[in-house]
Amino acid sequence: MQSVASRLEAVAGSLPQHVSLVAVSKFHPAEAIRQAYDAGQRIFAESRVQEIVAKIPQLPADIRWHFIGHLQTNKVRALVGTRRIDLIESVDSAKLLDLIDRAAADEGIVQKVLIQLHVAKEETKFGLTPDEALEFFTSGRWHTLRATHICGLMGMASNTDDRARVAADFESIAETGRRIVAACPDLRGFDILSMGMSHDYMAAIEAGSTHVRIGTAIFGSR
Repeated sequence: MQSVASRLEAVAGSLPQHVSLVAVSKFHPAEAIRQAYDAGQRIFAESRVQEIVAKIPQLPADIRWHFIGHLQTNKVRALVGTRRIDLIESVDSAKLLDLIDRAAADEGIVQKVLIQLHVAKEETKFGLTPDEALEFFTSGRWHTLRATHICGLMGMASNTDDRARVAADFESIAETGRRIVAACPDLRGFDILSMGMSHDYMAAIEAGSTHVRIGTAIFGSR
């Protein structure tokens, strides 16, 4: 059976130099994360607040933690309060963004986030539609943020074997990013496009993804 280190090396070796690997470590023990860390990986992602809060003190301080799960409003302060979350990728509403901004201001930090888009066909996915995201930026709502930096967009393709559908979903996310940048020339540091998982990350990269979120291909199935 392949080790975490060998699987990590294989995935990392398949990525273009400009694409960052986010190792999705949710539901895997700290020992597995340590194996990937020892092999050179520094960005890890979790989807549950209680899990990431528990893992942070067990692991090296230079890990860049990403949060990728649906963030409940009553968990915002616990997450932001760790002061260790490099990027919250899953901001799926303006209300959640405001709560993160308030918590970050109270902590005296600037919290980096991504706006999550919903383009997939499943109703279970969270996020803003492309039109809602564009309206948020063109209306200037983002100017009211005090302690939050929106660094780009995150999204998922439909869970299907239809490659054309997956490619179209990724292109929709990428195109939304381009429309936002064109409509808001004063937007700064809006350059992350987080798309693609173990089964579809090559298609995401073809559409312009800058960050791929890979779990199973590194840590194995849970």
